[in-house]
Amino acid sequence: MRNGRACARARARQTVGMPFPPPATPATIRVASYNIRKCIGLDRRRDPHRIARVLAALGAGIVAVQEADKRLPPRPAALPRAVILSETGLIPAPVSATSVSLGWHGNALLLGPDWRVAHLHRLPLPGLEPRGALIADLTGPAGPLRIVATHLGLRRRDRQRQMTQIMASLNRAPARPTVLLGDLNEWAPQAGFAPLDPFFTLHNPGRSFHARRPVAALDRIATGPGLDVAAMGVCRSGEAARGSDHLPIWADLEPGG
Repeated sequence: MRNGRACARARARQTVGMPFPPPATPATIRVASYNIRKCIGLDRRRDPHRIARVLAALGAGIVAVQEADKRLPPRPAALPRAVILSETGLIPAPVSATSVSLGWHGNALLLGPDWRVAHLHRLPLPGLEPRGALIADLTGPAGPLRIVATHLGLRRRDRQRQMTQIMASLNRAPARPTVLLGDLNEWAPQAGFAPLDPFFTLHNPGRSFHARRPVAALDRIATGPGLDVAAMGVCRSGEAARGSDHLPIWADLEPGG
């Protein structure tokens, strides 16, 4: 990661273990990422309403969701659009390539009513298992913002190729403030992210897996030039502690260097 990583981490206020994050300030953009495990909780019940309540409590205007669809074709949504619309205040972005799925390769993007998708690129990623990334150019109250929402592979060599593919796609796109969100599946605290260097600064909101006893920060946030993280954290209490095998992460972004 680029040299500003340590400074950025030191400036960011980290709130690990709070029931839910404090309200975002008007000067920041709250983003979040949550691997919802197809809405199957630690009690082995599929409960999309529980997931929706967790999403609503995050208070985020932009949420990247992983494992949003069921596994077998035609991969229907595990988290129904009607539940999202009625219970979260968020709107599913039109990222699915089918009429029954919420996401693409399980990746979904939920937006507050003030955000719009100006351009969407579905990027297939190489590896042993099918993976993909959503690269969405958004317009909203804070101006233009690019979101990269992804769920990387289980093997490091696949993740390296996948991050390289993401960076190649970003290098071909017009410059704009960019944040990468998702389940990056990397157990090491710092190793394994070299393909993101030097564009992205990696942020570790805290240990998010396994929800029953968090030991690894699999879910991460990375910011490109023009964005800093003012605060970030992991929600470990209440329904977030049992809604999935991952815990949700969040960050408040502000204009920066």
